[in-house]
Amino acid sequence: MSTSRHILRRRIRGVKETAKVTRAMEMIASARMRRTQQRAIHARPYASRLGQLMRRVVGDARTRREHPWLHGSEAGHILVVHMTTDKGLCGGLNTRLNSLLGQFVLQQKVPVDVITVGKKGREFAVRARLNLIAEFSGLGDAPTIAELRPLCRLVTDVFSRGEIDAVYLCYPQFVSVMVQRPQTEKLLPLDLTSVEPVSGQVFLYEPEADWVLDELLVRYVEASIYHAYLELVASEYSARMVAMHAATDSARELAEEMTVEMNKSRQAAVTEEICDVSAGSEAMLAGGANG
Repeated sequence: MSTSRHILRRRIRGVKETAKVTRAMEMIASARMRRTQQRAIHARPYASRLGQLMRRVVGDARTRREHPWLHGSEAGHILVVHMTTDKGLCGGLNTRLNSLLGQFVLQQKVPVDVITVGKKGREFAVRARLNLIAEFSGLGDAPTIAELRPLCRLVTDVFSRGEIDAVYLCYPQFVSVMVQRPQTEKLLPLDLTSVEPVSGQVFLYEPEADWVLDELLVRYVEASIYHAYLELVASEYSARMVAMHAATDSARELAEEMTVEMNKSRQAAVTEEICDVSAGSEAMLAGGANG
């Protein structure tokens, strides 16, 4: 019985130490979550406005409609930029993202190439034997566009050479602390269905409309990838904070349950000892009476 209580005490200490660690991780994630949420939310208007401006330029008759980034090729390949976290302990965020990528690949009728951002996505791509052509990791919480430019350049170069038909982004959209929605978003070629010809307005371009369109398309790709990564980081810390909060509560509940079990065991041992003493006392009294 004493051995059982000793084991329980050791387990309780271990669970309480785990609760301290998860609580500390929850506090760290909570502090970083606020900053990352602000970055993601503040980047949304810029990305949205840049897309609107680019569509207006494309709608102008003076811009060249044969731009390769506005029309897909016939290469028979699709490229997906799959964004996940470098670390775990963030609930089911990476699992949902990887599941979405798997479903997307199965739904396509042409081969799919994958570029992963984050170690968890790379591990999934390797396990699933996807056609992984590049991987980026260790970008941190707040990379600059310059740090993401190699990824953007790789995407645009592959698309410009006509090696792929379309580029998609797979990333989590930050909705709230409790909700992070994985989604796939088409990046290239540009969706021209919402482009309307400009009428009744005259725009002046300096130096020329084609040059402005080229620059806007590059900025659009960079801003879209940068915004998607900020959404990923905000979703990561929100999911980690929630997961660590749940882990802390579970550890505390488990410690309480084991403490109750240990107390019951100790009470049973004390009761058993009292019964033994009482039985021995009664036996001595009975022996004295018979003598």
